[in-house]
Amino acid sequence: MNDLTAIIPVKKNSNRLPNKNILPFGDTNLLVHKIKQLKQVEEIDRIVVSSDSEEMLAIGIDEGVSSVKRPDEFANESRPFGEFIVYLCNILEGTHFMWACATSPLVEPPLYRKACHLYFQKLKEGYDSLITVQKYQHYLLDEKGPLNFEVGLNHKNSEYLPIYHFFTNGINIAPKQRMKEWHYNFGTNAYRLEIDKRSSVDIDDVYDLECAKAWLNTPPPPPPPQ
Repeated sequence: MNDLTAIIPVKKNSNRLPNKNILPFGDTNLLVHKIKQLKQVEEIDRIVVSSDSEEMLAIGIDEGVSSVKRPDEFANESRPFGEFIVYLCNILEGTHFMWACATSPLVEPPLYRKACHLYFQKLKEGYDSLITVQKYQHYLLDEKGPLNFEVGLNHKNSEYLPIYHFFTNGINIAPKQRMKEWHYNFGTNAYRLEIDKRSSVDIDDVYDLECAKAWLNTPPPPPPPQ
């Protein structure tokens, strides 16, 4: 069954950027912006706002989606993230869950639709979940020196460095029952959907927010072929 629930997890408090989930964005705020994006994705059967904030829950209701109160122990992180995943699996409808963060405001509806179709295709091919990633090909150092390059005559241009991926936190989709087993929202054999730098914005601080605002009116590239 392709029964898909999109979950928007929004906490009241954020240490690095207070109230970040409802900061002004475009002509509204980040949470409303995300709800409006998801409403345009016909592959999603239901949208749920999960929050410890009465204000954010009310926003979800006003926007016509479900709102579920998050217990305090899962908001203040006194219990592991994996227990929060199991809690949601136990109370929410849906055969498959999509994690859709308000702090990834430039994941546009066409990319969500692309990800949904790819997800169900990739499950049939043996993958257990889908995540969005961005290619990372830069010079890395630790306290001992270079990790993925050499200095001197063996130095290489960055396009020849090993390719890594970083998880963008933009889209991840997995079967609800598997999430419950893993205590996590994607598995060890996740299909990696490479996305562009604009779509990869994940707002953790004021600089991320300003970058997202600057890119908001820049047309997104078409979803990547896979």
